[in-house]
Amino acid sequence: MSERSKTTRLGHFIRDLSNLLDRTADERVILSEGKGLLEDLIMNDDWLPDEFAKPHPKFYSQYLLYCDPADRFSIVSFVWGPGQLTPIHDHTVWGLIGMLRGAEVSTRFELGAPMKSVGVDRLEPGAVDMVSPSVGDIHQVANAFEDKASISIHVYGSNIGTVERHVFDKASGEQKSFVSGYSNSTLPNPWSGVNIG
Repeated sequence: MSERSKTTRLGHFIRDLSNLLDRTADERVILSEGKGLLEDLIMNDDWLPDEFAKPHPKFYSQYLLYCDPADRFSIVSFVWGPGQLTPIHDHTVWGLIGMLRGAEVSTRFELGAPMKSVGVDRLEPGAVDMVSPSVGDIHQVANAFEDKASISIHVYGSNIGTVERHVFDKASGEQKSFVSGYSNSTLPNPWSGVNIG
């Protein structure tokens, strides 16, 4: 299968999620039905172009795969090098996280001084997790492996690279604002062979 035709899976996901968001703005429905759509996408590990799957030797990479023209959602591949992890952070919008390759560990936190861990989840390939201010939005994520890369596909209810969010100091609970941006300057073409109507 060619690189171009592989991204057709991504095109179908974009079309189906766009149709869902055309139909409803109810976050509970978006998270529930969107979870099934993301599970279908990550069921196959043959569609992500190599240039959006490369780990950086020092820090994790966030590659934009698609952003809805109305900023209703964005799709990102997170590529974790061995042992890499995020700071404790929030999202401020709904999000779906689907594990494509490897595994990651998500530690959820509640605000406080110090911040309290309220659970740890390990995502294996095919698993999908949810975040939002309504279901729990503060966590720290780490590659579960010290000797290989892991890749997860994230879908957010905004153009996440432009959203002002927060990182948190675990001991004090102090928060600082940040805007993540993206690691790439080009986008894949997901439209080969996709009827977007």
